[in-house]
Amino acid sequence: MVAVRVRSGLLSASRSLGAETSRGHPPSGVEPRILWRPFGFSRRLLKVESCRITEAESLSPLAWASLIQKLSRTPGIFLLDQRKIFSTMPEIETNQRDSELFSPPSDVRGMTELDRTAFKKTITIPVLKVRKEIVNKLMRSLKRAALQRPGIKRVIEDPEDEESRLIMLDPYKMFTDDSFEKGELSILKQLNVSPQISKHNLELTYENFKSEEILKAVLPEGQDVTSGFSRVGHIAHLNLRDHQLPYKHLIGQVMIDKNPGITSVVNKINNIDNTYRNFQMEVLSGEENMMTKVRENNYTYEFDFSKVYWNPRLSTEHSRITELLKPGDVLFDVFAGVGPFAIPAAKKNCTVFANDLNPESHKWLLHNCKLNKVDQKVKVFNLDGKDFLQGPVREELMQQLGPLSKERKHSVHIVMNLPAKAIEFLSAFKSLLDGQPCGSELFPIVHCYSFSKDANPAKDVQQRAGTVLGISLEACSSVHLVRNVAPNKEMLCITFRIPAAILYKNQTLNGDNHEDPPIKRQRTDKDF
Repeated sequence: MVAVRVRSGLLSASRSLGAETSRGHPPSGVEPRILWRPFGFSRRLLKVESCRITEAESLSPLAWASLIQKLSRTPGIFLLDQRKIFSTMPEIETNQRDSELFSPPSDVRGMTELDRTAFKKTITIPVLKVRKEIVNKLMRSLKRAALQRPGIKRVIEDPEDEESRLIMLDPYKMFTDDSFEKGELSILKQLNVSPQISKHNLELTYENFKSEEILKAVLPEGQDVTSGFSRVGHIAHLNLRDHQLPYKHLIGQVMIDKNPGITSVVNKINNIDNTYRNFQMEVLSGEENMMTKVRENNYTYEFDFSKVYWNPRLSTEHSRITELLKPGDVLFDVFAGVGPFAIPAAKKNCTVFANDLNPESHKWLLHNCKLNKVDQKVKVFNLDGKDFLQGPVREELMQQLGPLSKERKHSVHIVMNLPAKAIEFLSAFKSLLDGQPCGSELFPIVHCYSFSKDANPAKDVQQRAGTVLGISLEACSSVHLVRNVAPNKEMLCITFRIPAAILYKNQTLNGDNHEDPPIKRQRTDKDF
């Protein structure tokens, strides 16, 4: 038998039970873990009556439920066996508890072609019978006890009495009539409702399961499950791993079924390493229409997703750069894509020069400028990044930094969002301008993006950018962590003001770069 007793705030347990039954008894040889938390009265002696369960009673889950009920009424005491079958601990999340009862049938494991009918399953749920006219009033008082499961009605008709309704109860909290708390019992008594709990057989179907639950049940046990994706308008963009590929069409269909508004699911089948920054993709399920429309930071963009680059995970970064700009500033966007930096900047009354080598990106950049009514504020180019820097950018900088530049109050920013290669393009700034330099506070501020797999990614980016420019950037730059791209791979943005010794011909590295006004610190190597 099991004896559980509280003495001086300590709870001891001794047991000798038979093997665990399929209904959830603690297994033989497994000692329940007793967790005690004092809630601020550690010196107070707690007293609990001895609870004894005979070996015969140990075969009944209600006996264990009764023990749990008695212990749970003692403040600060929680009982949790090693398999977390019985628990009153609030730290256990609902999705963890649901994993057994509300998981799909086990025989769907290995399914590669979606069969929705195979997901039918019948479970037993505790219910409370009440008169239909008091359901709404009663539900407000039974929030704790009622079933909280998306997609499943908490109140259903009573098949045996049309004047009554059945309230679905949480099967992990409501075992017997004693499971109700005092306040709940008081309300039941006021409304003349019997606290007697009955059982109801509930049929679950494919519609009742979440996408991650379906995929976890189908894919090989212990393997990663795809539940996240990038949404681009009506398109869900996945990056499947090798072990998920045999199930790719099923995964695509589940994503469409479980995500309203998604009508096409694609999987990237190569890296973004070509000239135009797009990638090959395979349509896993749904329509093949890649023409899409997205809203980001109150701006609208339209494009063919199969032919241009768009990443919804960069929304925050687009906003961050825009917030650095002031009305009247000049922005050169070297790798502009379809306009997520250029268009918000133009809306802020900045003068914008936007460029992209991809003819499709150039076309949609022009289109989106008109769509957002900034086409008169953005000069659009279709050039290689180096040609753009040494052509239109050079010409504009010669004017911006000319004899009248001391009267200029606005800043010049150059955004280079091509993480795989942008650092290489920094060499285009070497000896870019002729003449004598003006005050260094007027020199352009560069925001250059890069990937890093280094253990110290910020320092790695500073060193690589410095190597291309031929100077040290560690004392005159800041590094911002944009996002984690993959395990051990970060995307970062290094920001610095170009020194006169780099930007102008016939200048020497005599410390100019250390005289530049410091860039406001964001994140450096010490932050990683």
